[in-house]
Amino acid sequence: MTLNVLMLSTLFPDMSRPNFGVFVERQARELATRPDAHVTVVAPVGMPPWPLSNAARYAPLRALPRKERWKDMTVYRPIFRIIPKFGGRTNVGSMTRAILPLIRRLHAERPFDVIDASFFFPDGPVAQRLSRALGIPYSVKARGADIHYWGARRGTRSMVRRAADGAAGLLAVSGAMKRSMAKMGIDDDKIRVHYTGVDLDRFEIADRPAAKAALGFEGPVVLCVGALIPRKGQDLLVRALPLLPDVTLLMAGQGQYRRTLEKLAEELGVDRRIGFLGSVPHDRLPRVYAAADVMALVSSSEGLANAWVEALACGTPIVVSDVGGARELVDRREAGRIVEREPEAIAAAISDILNNPPDQAAVRETALRFTWQANGDALLDHLQGIAGNGAD
Repeated sequence: MTLNVLMLSTLFPDMSRPNFGVFVERQARELATRPDAHVTVVAPVGMPPWPLSNAARYAPLRALPRKERWKDMTVYRPIFRIIPKFGGRTNVGSMTRAILPLIRRLHAERPFDVIDASFFFPDGPVAQRLSRALGIPYSVKARGADIHYWGARRGTRSMVRRAADGAAGLLAVSGAMKRSMAKMGIDDDKIRVHYTGVDLDRFEIADRPAAKAALGFEGPVVLCVGALIPRKGQDLLVRALPLLPDVTLLMAGQGQYRRTLEKLAEELGVDRRIGFLGSVPHDRLPRVYAAADVMALVSSSEGLANAWVEALACGTPIVVSDVGGARELVDRREAGRIVEREPEAIAAAISDILNNPPDQAAVRETALRFTWQANGDALLDHLQGIAGNGAD
């Protein structure tokens, strides 16, 4: 019997944001390849009310089709209203009202068996409301900021808790994330650890000197992959750079924090050794990982960063802070180092790896357990297990 899955995700790529939630898309695609699963993706798009919606920054979102075939999946992109900077808790009601008519129509045409919410907020509370309306169970996956940020804010913490309590099953990207959820009072008996996957055919070992030459770099290269936001800790990498002579720091990602980082680099006199790559298309990231001797990401919080796993799959060791599932990945010296979030410790760890580089094949070995097939098998088993359990 085919399981009909409604996948709800505010974190899903589109033509204007090809890297936005690409790991959610890849998980959805993997599940959709299973003959005993049918997947319909609803990826709501937040838009402020008129006249704010006419701003140039929203033009790419206004141009998106409301329904399309996206990499062999049917994806619906209904619009819901947001209040920029102040929305937060209002997004749950706004999104529910906007998408419920569509969901009811789709459910009438082909009844859904289960709702899979890909992010805890606002997706989780919305899934809870849809579950009540349709009378079917739902699952929610915790990825990082949805628990560490929205689960800690006074205005949204209770919504996250209620969504967790009402779910028939829960997923966490790491064992550390599961423990964080349990500390919030969420029943850990219903939480299943569900690791991300990595495309081992695309993210693979390549000749590092040749990769550096192709990008025009010489000498040691440290790469940071992540949005340019304070939480990711790129400022600490910039501050570590004066302690790392001849090292080039590459940053793949975009965000308004770039201006702060550029100013800091100028003040420290290392601006000529930093390259801002912007938002690198996901299918081009392996080339960048291949050129790096180290991938460093010293975030203040994470679930289990996809960049960690992708770097390891390319044979590139990582330097990361002790957050999220870091210890579940860096479980041997070849994988890299876990460091304190301060420049001296970061520089020391990077220097140690540069002076004693591990074998690339040994580094890649640490990532071989993170396959999309394993991810898809676990997700299908999880959803089949809760289908038929009814709504809360």
